[in-house]
Amino acid sequence: MGLLATQAAGSWIVIIVYVVIIIGFMYFIAIRPQKKQEKKQQALMESVEIGDSVLTTSGFYGMIIDVTEDTVIVEFGGNKNCRIPMQKAAIVDVEKANV
Repeated sequence: MGLLATQAAGSWIVIIVYVVIIIGFMYFIAIRPQKKQEKKQQALMESVEIGDSVLTTSGFYGMIIDVTEDTVIVEFGGNKNCRIPMQKAAIVDVEKANV
């Protein structure tokens, strides 16, 4: 009976080790790169300034004419009548204005 109990305990330890390895693998493959991308996107949102050229998630290029805490007003095509307020999260890429 003692040998059987030892083998059962040993198999549980192996299962636990495999689960820990799989969780660690998932962290380095999925979670860590996603957090890195989120930090990069957050830094991009914080660096947005008036005059920057931006690319939106819908594929439009425009220039920022006003910035608030969580929104921006973007002018599209150099047309003064085409100014659209949008969330900062809708910005995919920023090209800094030449000062």
